[in-house]
Amino acid sequence: MGKTSTQSQVTIRTLSTLLVNQIAAGEVIERPASVLKELVENSIDAGATRIEVDLERGGVEQVRVSDNGHGIAPDQISLALMPHATSKIYEADDLNKISTMGFRGEALASIASVSRVMIRSKANGFDEGRMIEAEGADVQPIKPAGGAVGTTIEVRNLFFNTPARRKFLRTDTTEQTRCVGWLRDLAMAHPSIAFRCVGDGKVKLDLPPDQLPKERALAIMGKELESELIEVSLDQFDDARGILMWGLIGLPSIARATSNAQHVFLNGRTIRDRTIQHALREAFRGLIEPGKHPSAVLMLEMSPTAVDVNVHPAKLEVRFRDQSMIHRAVYHTVREALMNADVTPTVLQRLPGAGTSDAIMPAAMPQHRVEKQVDQIVEYLKAKSSDPQEGASPPEQLRNEIREVLIASIEIDESSLPTVVPVQKVLQVHSSFLVSQDPHGIIIVDQHALHERVMFNTLIARVTGNGSLEQQAMLMPIVVDAPASVVDSFDAYQDLLTRIGIDAAPMGPKSIGVRSAPSFLLSRNVEPGEFVEDLLERIDREGFVPSSEEALHEVLDMMACKAAIKAGDRLSEVELDAIMKLREETDRAGSCPHGRPTTVRLTIEELEKLFDRR
Repeated sequence: MGKTSTQSQVTIRTLSTLLVNQIAAGEVIERPASVLKELVENSIDAGATRIEVDLERGGVEQVRVSDNGHGIAPDQISLALMPHATSKIYEADDLNKISTMGFRGEALASIASVSRVMIRSKANGFDEGRMIEAEGADVQPIKPAGGAVGTTIEVRNLFFNTPARRKFLRTDTTEQTRCVGWLRDLAMAHPSIAFRCVGDGKVKLDLPPDQLPKERALAIMGKELESELIEVSLDQFDDARGILMWGLIGLPSIARATSNAQHVFLNGRTIRDRTIQHALREAFRGLIEPGKHPSAVLMLEMSPTAVDVNVHPAKLEVRFRDQSMIHRAVYHTVREALMNADVTPTVLQRLPGAGTSDAIMPAAMPQHRVEKQVDQIVEYLKAKSSDPQEGASPPEQLRNEIREVLIASIEIDESSLPTVVPVQKVLQVHSSFLVSQDPHGIIIVDQHALHERVMFNTLIARVTGNGSLEQQAMLMPIVVDAPASVVDSFDAYQDLLTRIGIDAAPMGPKSIGVRSAPSFLLSRNVEPGEFVEDLLERIDREGFVPSSEEALHEVLDMMACKAAIKAGDRLSEVELDAIMKLREETDRAGSCPHGRPTTVRLTIEELEKLFDRR
């Protein structure tokens, strides 16, 4: 059988150097921020103590990086633009212990293949520097150049010869934001280096040298966030294994909708790692609402032999030799810090419009502003409670009661109070909220959310200790409706149901028979058939992975919610004292299992502002 004309034209050929470099650029150089990252990392590796960046049109027209590092020797500057030429790797074994920011030896060649590049550098110990320019594959002869010791690299007209790539760039503002974002991350990881960035003539970043890690982090994130951050540290480092960690984690009140506020660094390199993200999420489990992500700055140091950084073209992902050790270290360090911290949000942080100018009160507040704040608190409590119950306090009485508690708390001398203040009086508001005081001000507790946390912790402890909850057999099976998909795959959920004390089996294409129910639910007067029906509907709706711990937590959370005191339940004085005592004794009592706060606080400082004392 003869070849077709098409087959006869297929040949193997060697690609041109320009095309090879442009292919490499496709992996490494996505946008101006990629250029900036590669150039600044080279400056850091060169031992620079000062790095200056200038951007034009978001870096699309120009990215210029200048440093005072050790520079490039005159006889080596031509090698800087050659592919796979580097001063950071000499033999294969070096790949197992990479300690520099850059190492592939292809960044400058790739950048030059899709832009116009100028490199000017003077090395230590030489009277004169050198300059070289390149445009695509066209490299100009080397020229003498003056200037101080260090290197300046100017990249202009990015993707000028690959217009299809240029079309994918966003607006100049967006590209500039990404450039500055990368520079802030690099600056945060290297607080000893001075960084300055100018974009289209405006200063975007100006950081002095020799800052402490916390000082540098706050300079970038905002000094106003200092009270919202908790410092964490761990020292389990030795020459070959282990980890050294320092960082700042945000209180639950500043959790974000995305993970963009998580800044993780390994040996000075910005990384994105799912193991660390999962450890953070698990450490915050129950403190923030599902779908939100904790804010964090984590700086990790490890032996270069304990991690492989050569797994991603842009060097964002790494592979840890001992992934479980990293997860344990981050999880336990962050969790312990959260357990030792007061994570109770203030009332004003939770009120509608928090974070706006209205929430920032002037030192001298007119009387009508005081009235407005009290009204806001009253309306907040009314809106969060169920329909007013018989005997509930009328609005005017509620206002007066809150004023009395506010005034009483302002008279407290905080320095004279013990660490834990015995609860002398608890005010129940609208049969839904409990108002009391602690050393820091007024506390307002959602009785249902707090009791739900208590119930959840009790259930977790029982399941962990015994493997399953106690069951109570029904005199006759309770038949409940169930989604057909759940009935079809019911066997997969048997272990999960057994762990929570439910014995059930299919009794038809869309029904389940419940033979035993958790004694815990029955003791709390929860109707077992209704609970199982709601549970099966939720399993169908949310698609739990039956064997996962997340599924167990979700189901136990549902049980806790059903069994807990409800909004609208009037409590006796004995019950009020008991639940407030449980608050002091319960782990993570500041939030319900969903991550919503059980308690909010009006601080002494906020109270003093309300009454013109500040």
